[in-house]
Amino acid sequence: MSTEININDRTALVEILSRDDNKVRISIDKKKYDADIVMVEEGVYSIIIDNRSHNIELIRSDHKNYVVNTYARSYDVEIIDAESKYQKSRRRDDGHEDAVISSPMPGKVVKILVKVGDEVKAGDTVVIVSAMKMESEYKVKKDRVIREIKVKEGDTIEANQPLVIIE
Repeated sequence: MSTEININDRTALVEILSRDDNKVRISIDKKKYDADIVMVEEGVYSIIIDNRSHNIELIRSDHKNYVVNTYARSYDVEIIDAESKYQKSRRRDDGHEDAVISSPMPGKVVKILVKVGDEVKAGDTVVIVSAMKMESEYKVKKDRVIREIKVKEGDTIEANQPLVIIE
């Protein structure tokens, strides 16, 4: 399973392909690397890739955010896993003119509670999606008008697929 990692202003897709003790085969943006990773003390790692040694220090700033220090630079790093994607999707309706309601995970549309042209109030649920054996309600944060419905009940959806467009 791959994980998105935001590093300063860049997003990388990282996947651990195999692990045998400290030998790790990883994929970063679909390029494969063989690494030797050893924790030399709490939060400090020695990493050897392509016969080059890298020493890094990880400092957790909160649940999914870290400061990564190398010899020469520091990086702000955020782990974007399924939970983080879900939370971000819930914050998408931020008051911009056109907002998209989508699910961060693939799933199935269980119920659509609105029609095109409906005026909805802050907190109203517009669509319910079943993903990973759980139903999630997607609500608007501000008073809105439903501009377009891009799916129908029973549709199987992809992650981040637009479901409802609101204005």
